Amino acid sequence: MSPIQVTFLGTGTSQGIPMIACDCEVCRSHDPRDKRLRVSVHIETQGKSFIIDTGPDFRQQILREGIKHVDAVIYTHEHKDHTAGMDDIRGFNYAQKSSIPLYGQKNVIDQLKREFAYAFDENKYPGVPEIEVHYIENKPFEIEGVSIIPIKVRHYFIDILGFRFGDFTYITDANFISDEELEKAKGSKILVINALRKTTHVSHFTLSEALDVIEKIKPEKAYITHLSHMMGLHAEVQAELPDHVFLAQDGLKITI
Repeated sequence: MSPIQVTFLGTGTSQGIPMIACDCEVCRSHDPRDKRLRVSVHIETQGKSFIIDTGPDFRQQILREGIKHVDAVIYTHEHKDHTAGMDDIRGFNYAQKSSIPLYGQKNVIDQLKREFAYAFDENKYPGVPEIEVHYIENKPFEIEGVSIIPIKVRHYFIDILGFRFGDFTYITDANFISDEELEKAKGSKILVINALRKTTHVSHFTLSEALDVIEKIKPEKAYITHLSHMMGLHAEVQAELPDHVFLAQDGLKITI
């Protein structure tokens, strides 16, 4: 199986860390691991380059990591902290001299059409994003020969998608996963799962709930993402975790 390199572009929740106007110890922390942009990952495998979600910090993340080519953008769901940076794919349009394929469920594409209507107009203004829309469902699909298995999870009252690439599974913004969908993730060497904080939240796993999911899937290693400042300081929370579970951090690269 071809190796997979994953780069965590962002590991924070919708407001990022530090959060505007907050004076808590996490937002004031000088530890770079406590600085978190909105959640997104870059995946490289079989010579292809994919982005999962284009949040508000997309431009900053791409420039920081020096990513020069993208073969497709794949969306988990339609919330603003996962879509707001879509306009900045224009840089890849110019560099690659081609449109960029976008993959998402119908509700996600419909939301993009509302928020970025100018990119979907028949008579486009020069310089707007050039995109190709691909609708996906909770069924395996391929992008340029790379097989991807969606995993349906619940995010309060909406169904969103996680994705499995070979031995790597990525799930964010979940607060419930059925046993049937959990089966799709079993056998993964690396699992990325969201946990917002330690106390109960209406639409995200808590840390203990995420650890329960990890125990069910039993990956070799697991990484926690989509953290809020209410989770606590990176160094302190990491010290509480099992040996095979890690808090993800912005810029972290792992190879499977």
